[in-house]
Amino acid sequence: MISKKLPQIFYGGDYSPEQWPESVWLDDMRLMKQAGVNLVSVGIFSWALLQPNEDTFDFQWFDKLLDLLAEHGIYVDLATATAAQPAWLSKKYPDVLPVDEKGIRFSYGSRQSYCPNSPSYRRLSRELVRRLAERYRNHPALALWHINNEYACHTSSCYCDTCAEAFRVWLQNKYGSVAEVNEAWGTNFWSQYYYHWDEIIPPRYTSTFSNPSQVLDYQRFMSDSIFELYQGEYDIIKSVTPDILITTNFMVDFKPLDYFKWAKQIDVISWDSYPNPEPDYDLAITAFNHDLMRSLKGGQPFFLMEQASSQINWRPYNTNKRPGVMNLWSKAAVARGADGVMFFQWRQSVKGAEKFHSAMVPHAGENSRVYQEIAQLGKELTKLSEIIDTRIKAETAIIFDYENWWAVEYQQHPSQSLNYLDQLRNFYKPLFELNIPTDIVPVDCDLSHYQLVIAPLLYMIKPGVKENLEKYVAAGGTLIVSFFSGIVDETDGVFGEGYPGPLKELLGISVEEFDALEPHMANKVRLVRELGDLKGQYNCSLWGEMVKTDTAAALALFGEDYYGGAPCLTENQYRQGKAYYLATQPEPEFYRDFLRYLCRTNHISPTLVAPTGVEVTKRKGKEAEYLFILNHNPDPVTVNISGKYRDLIGDQEYERSVSLDSKASLVLKRGNI
Repeated sequence: MISKKLPQIFYGGDYSPEQWPESVWLDDMRLMKQAGVNLVSVGIFSWALLQPNEDTFDFQWFDKLLDLLAEHGIYVDLATATAAQPAWLSKKYPDVLPVDEKGIRFSYGSRQSYCPNSPSYRRLSRELVRRLAERYRNHPALALWHINNEYACHTSSCYCDTCAEAFRVWLQNKYGSVAEVNEAWGTNFWSQYYYHWDEIIPPRYTSTFSNPSQVLDYQRFMSDSIFELYQGEYDIIKSVTPDILITTNFMVDFKPLDYFKWAKQIDVISWDSYPNPEPDYDLAITAFNHDLMRSLKGGQPFFLMEQASSQINWRPYNTNKRPGVMNLWSKAAVARGADGVMFFQWRQSVKGAEKFHSAMVPHAGENSRVYQEIAQLGKELTKLSEIIDTRIKAETAIIFDYENWWAVEYQQHPSQSLNYLDQLRNFYKPLFELNIPTDIVPVDCDLSHYQLVIAPLLYMIKPGVKENLEKYVAAGGTLIVSFFSGIVDETDGVFGEGYPGPLKELLGISVEEFDALEPHMANKVRLVRELGDLKGQYNCSLWGEMVKTDTAAALALFGEDYYGGAPCLTENQYRQGKAYYLATQPEPEFYRDFLRYLCRTNHISPTLVAPTGVEVTKRKGKEAEYLFILNHNPDPVTVNISGKYRDLIGDQEYERSVSLDSKASLVLKRGNI
C-alpha cells in the first residue's frame, strides 16, 4: 500500500497554487472534492518562493496551502522542490550551471539546468530538503515524498571540470589504477593511452568518434552521479520521516538512467506517461512501459504520476485526446499494476512554457468536456479500492538492460537503424496482442518462475549473465536470443573467441559474420518444417548473419544472398530446456506466429481470448481476481468470458460474455463476489 493514510487508489495531479491568487485556492478545493481528487503533488517547482535568498526561507504560504488541503481531506505528495534552482542561486554560484560537450555553459532561465556534481547545488538543495522534512514531518496532509522531478530530463550529462574530477574519482573506485583503465578502454587504439589520472577527461566534443568504452563508462558515471543527488535527498528524508514512502518520477523510453539500479532505492515506482493520442498510435508501446514500471520492483504496484487530460504542448502537433480515451488509458494503467492515477496538472496555467498543456481543470473551467471526464473517472476509481496491492502473474519475460542499450546504440556501429527498444517491442507487441502477461526484467533477474524468456539484441554479456541464462535453460526454461548478441563484454570489448561469445554453448551455434542491410535490402526466412502457425516463408530486413550450427538444429534458413541456405532460426536442446536463436529481423507476422507456437508448447495461455484491439489483464489478490477488459476499437465488441463476474463500477453481474462500447472498459471481480 502506497500510504496507510489513504487505502484508496490515489487520484489527482500536480498542484501549483503559487501560479494563482489565494482567492482561487478555495475554488480549487471545491472542484477537487467534486472530482474525487484525494492526492496532489505540491512544491515541485517552488524553490524560488520557498527560499528567496541563501539566508532566508519562507514557508508561510506553504503552511497555509498544506493546512487548507488537510482541512478538505486532500493528501499531499510533497515534492522537495529541487528540480529547478532559483535565479539567485545560479547567479551566485555559477558552478551549478552545466556545461555541454563543446564546453558551453548553460544559462539559467529554464528548469533542471544544474550540474549533478556541483558542490553548491548539492549543499543548497540538501539544506532545503532538510528544512522541508523537519517542518512537515508530522503534517496530517503528508502521504508521500516526491524527490526532485523527472531526473535528467533536460540535462542528462555535464562535461564541466567538476564532473571531470568526479569522473576520475569514479574511475579510481572502479578500476584502481590508470593501467586498468587503459586495459578496459583499449587506449592503445588511436594513441589514446593515459599515463596520469589528470589526463583523463569526459568524452567531450572532438574531431571524430570518442572511445566507445570511455563513452559507456561516462554514461554509467552520469547515471550514478544523478542517482547520488536522489540518494542524498532520500537519506535526509528517511532520517526525519522513516515511515513515509518516497518516490521520484521516471519517464517513458528514457535512456540516460539505469532505472533497474535506481529502483532498488525507491520505495514506490512512479512514472510519467504521454502517449500520442493520434488514431494510429501503437498501444503496445505504453503497455510495455507500464509493464516495465511494474517489473522494476518485482511486480510491486506502481504510480502513474503524470499524464495529460487531453493535449500536451511539446510535440510538433498536439492532438487532443478524443472523448473516452483519457478514461480508457487511465484504466489501462491500473490494469497493468498502477495503484495511483495522476495528471499534469490540476489547473491549466495561463502563463509560462506549459500554458497550452492540458490540465484537469482546463482554461474553459468546470463546465468543459475535459473536467467532466475527470470527475467521472474520479468517481469510478473510488469503486476500485479493493484492487490495491493485487499483483499480475506473468510466465513470460523480456530481458531489458540499460547498459546494453547504451552500448549497442553507440554511433560507430554497423547500422544506424539498430534500435534496441524496437527489437524488444518486436517480441513484446505480439504478446500484448495475444493478451499474454509479460514482465520486463534485468539481466541478473531470477528467471526460474518464467516459462519463456526473451533476450533481444543481447549485444553485451556482463559477468554472471551467461551463467544466469544457462541455469535457467538447463532447468527446463525456454529462451529466445536474437541477432547481434554475445558480441562484447562489460567494457564494450569484443570477445576474442568469436560470436556469440559466451553464449556459443548455450545456443549451439557460431556466427562467422553479420551483415547490416541497407533500408532497400531484404531477405527471406524459409521454414524447414511447419511449427504450428509458423510455416512457409516470411520477409526479413535490417540484419543477416552467417550462422553455423554445432549442437543446434536449423528450423529456418535464409532464402537469398550469399548466405542463402544458412540457418536464420535455430533450436538447441540444452539439458532440460531449449534455446532459440533468431539471426535476422523478420516481418511482424513471423514474431506473432513464432511466439504463439512457443506459448502453446510451453502451456502459456492468454489471460482471455479476445477480439483484436481488446486489451485484457488480470490482477490477483489473496481471495479474488480482477479482470480488466478494455476496448480500444472504434466500434463495440463482444468478449466471451468463463465464469461468473461482477462489474466493480457498474455493479452488474456477467456470465459467458460481455459487450463493450467503443473506448469502454470493465473491471470484473471473480471470487468472494
